[in-house]
Amino acid sequence: MTAVKKHNVFQAIADPTRREILYLLSDQRLAISEITSHFSITRTAVVKHLTILSEAKLVSGEKVGREKIYYLHAEPLTEIKDWLSYFERFWDNKLSMLKYLVENEEEDKA
Repeated sequence: MTAVKKHNVFQAIADPTRREILYLLSDQRLAISEITSHFSITRTAVVKHLTILSEAKLVSGEKVGREKIYYLHAEPLTEIKDWLSYFERFWDNKLSMLKYLVENEEEDKA
């Protein structure tokens, strides 16, 4: 028996198409056909992307009639937010340094 490959949140958002799908689903639930209409790839390719997003628990789908409707689960994205927040101190430091340099340059010109 082969193991089912699971994707984590970081792997799931690594692909620009999957990130775009998340944007599309951020405001509304969409059928596969509606999602596919936004891309120049096949329905099969969109389904593969949705499978990866589903394995990462970022989206879920439910059968409604003949279509499967997908919707966003944003909670797993907090893992990325938490990871990025660690690095904010570097950005904050750079912005503080820039502010210092700009203010000192203005004082030197005066």
